[in-house]
Amino acid sequence: MRKLTRGDLLSLENYAEQRAQFRAKVMEHKKQRIVRIGANASVHFEDRVTMHYQIQEMLRAEKIFEAAGIEEELNAYNPLIPDGANLKATFMLEYEDANERKVALQRLKGVEDRIWVKVDDFDHVWAIADEDMEREDQSKTSSVHFLRFEFTPQMIAALKAGAAIGVGVEHQAYCHQVDPVPENVRASLAADFD
Repeated sequence: MRKLTRGDLLSLENYAEQRAQFRAKVMEHKKQRIVRIGANASVHFEDRVTMHYQIQEMLRAEKIFEAAGIEEELNAYNPLIPDGANLKATFMLEYEDANERKVALQRLKGVEDRIWVKVDDFDHVWAIADEDMEREDQSKTSSVHFLRFEFTPQMIAALKAGAAIGVGVEHQAYCHQVDPVPENVRASLAADFD
């Protein structure tokens, strides 16, 4: 999947004019790429479309229009675009109540290393988490983690041929899975390997 360049981005003015339509298109796309795992976790699989939107929104929010600032955003978000042999994702732990969230994040220390994706009957592919920076400290984990899942050529071939995909979390304090994911999600994720 090709990385984004400055040439792919809209100016702040053009983005303001097209934002509503662009956002609606991206939100529909994202629905095909989110897997809720249990009541309090979700995996948002990223791709070129989701990162294009993220960059445009950051440029808009921060009113960034100079070349150096734009390059900084591209350098921050391009690593979340799959490379052809992997899936990349944002993992979120979601607790509405602040006290419950605080306790859960302490209990879930290390959860980012216990997230998996599975293709059909192949072995689990465990997440490689937070390569950009550590998001966990001595007492708790973060509510957001960035993940990469690396696949073998055999797994990729099976995915392209229609194999099922499962996603799950195996942590002593949180153990849930969706196996298989719905077909629309499977198809969207398999397209990351084209």
